[in-house]
Amino acid sequence: MSDLIDTLRAIVGTGHMLTGGDNIAPFATDWRGRYQGTPLAIVSPGDTPDVAEVVRLCAQAGVAIVPQGGNTGLCGGATPIAGEIVVSLRRLRRVRAVDVANNTITVEAGCTLFEVQEAARHADRLFPLSLAAEGTATIGGNLSTNAGGVQVLRYGNARDLCLGLEVVLADGRVWHGLRGLRKDNTGYDLKHLFIGAEGTLGLITAAVLKLYSRPRSVATAWASVPTPEAAVTLLTRLREKIGGRVTAFELVGRPALDLVLGNIPGSRDPLPLPSPWQVLIELSDTMAGDISAALEEVLAEAIVARVAADAAIARNEKQARAFWALRENISEAQKIEGVSIKHDISLPVSRIPEFIARGDATLASAFPGVRIVCFGHLGDGNLHYNQSKPRAQDNAAFIGQTEVVNRIVHDLVAELGGSISAEHGLGQLKRDEVLRYKSEVEMDLMRKVKQALDPRGLMNPGKVL
Repeated sequence: MSDLIDTLRAIVGTGHMLTGGDNIAPFATDWRGRYQGTPLAIVSPGDTPDVAEVVRLCAQAGVAIVPQGGNTGLCGGATPIAGEIVVSLRRLRRVRAVDVANNTITVEAGCTLFEVQEAARHADRLFPLSLAAEGTATIGGNLSTNAGGVQVLRYGNARDLCLGLEVVLADGRVWHGLRGLRKDNTGYDLKHLFIGAEGTLGLITAAVLKLYSRPRSVATAWASVPTPEAAVTLLTRLREKIGGRVTAFELVGRPALDLVLGNIPGSRDPLPLPSPWQVLIELSDTMAGDISAALEEVLAEAIVARVAADAAIARNEKQARAFWALRENISEAQKIEGVSIKHDISLPVSRIPEFIARGDATLASAFPGVRIVCFGHLGDGNLHYNQSKPRAQDNAAFIGQTEVVNRIVHDLVAELGGSISAEHGLGQLKRDEVLRYKSEVEMDLMRKVKQALDPRGLMNPGKVL
């Protein structure tokens, strides 16, 4: 091992190798503090050839690898377990090309999502993937987990935004698949094997991503609705009246909003009267002009029909940012109040009201006094459905019932035709849990893909499979 460490240090440089002490802690612990690993070393290559050489040498030595980007994942997928080499891709930060005519951008895996968005903006284009951790999360990690975010309703997941990849394979070879093509029917579409695989099949080092015309007009609103059913009805009305200009439609339960109001300084409820449910709506259009009138008309009709109780439309960018801050600070506000049992689930939009009603009732019966923090991307069917006890002394015992809570939530999700992981992946957290919900045929196919691309099991072991 010492020979391997010395050789890797020579490749990446002394300043880009960490082998112990407190300096490895940020790479060895996940964002939630749930998992703590003991890696052999943290290695930070500076380009794809160095990544390939690091992987080749580790493969020769039989040493496992954990790829890592911004380490903002929520399921422990980028956290080492014991004895691996963590390959940090944060130094791969180049924007290799922007092709305005083709509406594509080619970037390296270590670029943060915000940096990709900014590079697109400088070319007068939009890269629409957007999530709360975009200042730290890297595009390689976003692709490896098939990240979602707040604009999936209009633009799709990370998978839908990627045209080509460059990947270092488990044996150190490089697959050069950086093609900016929207049509290529020359066999298997290999990039989709690596997108969402959480680094268990190879290391994504660069990607060709889709760009879009920048919106010239945006309208943002915060509305109160009496029930999740009403929220779904409002979403349907917006789609019927406004169509593809609906960019985001977020659902926020009252407990989630109260956490933000109570823990994030400067937060303020946009509406005068409290409501059990809120929705955050965003419209955008590439045509210049005021589209807030169209939004105001739909909301006014919804209020008359008692689908909505009240609404506020942002009159400037500052107000719009304040609305979005209420939504995006929910996870941080909940973290401030302690550990919770978290679920990242997806369902057909039409089944979400039934899931919330049945899930809330079953959990309240099983765990009196439970606090359910429900929020998420209603427009694409993705809910974050989290549980805790308000008092810390009660919460410790409740967290010990995680398996029971998961069984209630995940069994209901499966019954209603949903998924137990919408956008966070499986990582370490749901690796065993998924076995209950995927068929043996699905698991067999996944294992065969893993065996074909990583026969020695050295790529991010202990994750996904």
